[in-house]
Amino acid sequence: MNTLFNIAIDGLAYGMVLFVVSVGLSVTLGLMRFVNLSHGAFAMVGGYCAAYLTREAQWSFWLAVPVALLATGLLGAALESLVLKHLYRRKELEQVLFTIGLSFVLIAATNAIAGPQVQLIKLPDFLAGSVDLGIRTLPAQRLLVIGAGLVVAVICTWTISYTRFGVWLRAAVDHSSTASTLGIPIRLVQCASFAVGAALAGFGGILGAELMPLEPYYAIKYLVLVLVVVAVGGMGSIPGTLAAAVLLGLIETASKYLASEWGSLFFFLAMACLLAWRPQGLFKR
Repeated sequence: MNTLFNIAIDGLAYGMVLFVVSVGLSVTLGLMRFVNLSHGAFAMVGGYCAAYLTREAQWSFWLAVPVALLATGLLGAALESLVLKHLYRRKELEQVLFTIGLSFVLIAATNAIAGPQVQLIKLPDFLAGSVDLGIRTLPAQRLLVIGAGLVVAVICTWTISYTRFGVWLRAAVDHSSTASTLGIPIRLVQCASFAVGAALAGFGGILGAELMPLEPYYAIKYLVLVLVVVAVGGMGSIPGTLAAAVLLGLIETASKYLASEWGSLFFFLAMACLLAWRPQGLFKR
């Protein structure tokens, strides 16, 4: 019974990390129609910024996290405005080659600046401890990850579905010329969407630093997992991305608890079965 409970908590926390990292890529791929394989690099940048600020600069965790998210979002906005906007109407292969090359540039820069060692984020004392729920004692960091993932899911769904910005984004993607004629600021919508996606990736890198260690090859090492979550959930679907991340996170966690020698085999078997059943994803937009 204890093992099943641990699988449920760790799997849910792992799934929430995958969701927060993946949701920005789901929007970029499904709504903006842009293949951004440098998305994992933004998660790495956010995590590294938080690690530096909490350990080297001795900042409070609660101050370091928003500053790291702001820095990651500004980096995403700058890259989108200066370079990536020119790739929106180019072929997918060109987008893939450029963004994967950008990932390697960021990997090399990170390795040169911070070295090859794993980066640790200094947590407040109460997050490093446990919370007694009466029937069970749980790590406070796991509860924070689960709660933060749910909050991100609610905010993203509400923003895309019920706000003016969400209407602008969907209109800009579905028929940009008409949207521009109606006065919708297409470039602002595109840049803001990319920046927010980058910041969310950075947030995932911070939340998941314990489950997905921060090191220079983070951007490539976990990119496949993020792409699998987006593909299984359905590109552009926030609920689909959440469902896929939690389901795959639980499957991989269970396999590591019960059959650790098989590694991530069950994760990719589950991916193959789900895509064979629902080729367009669990919840296609």
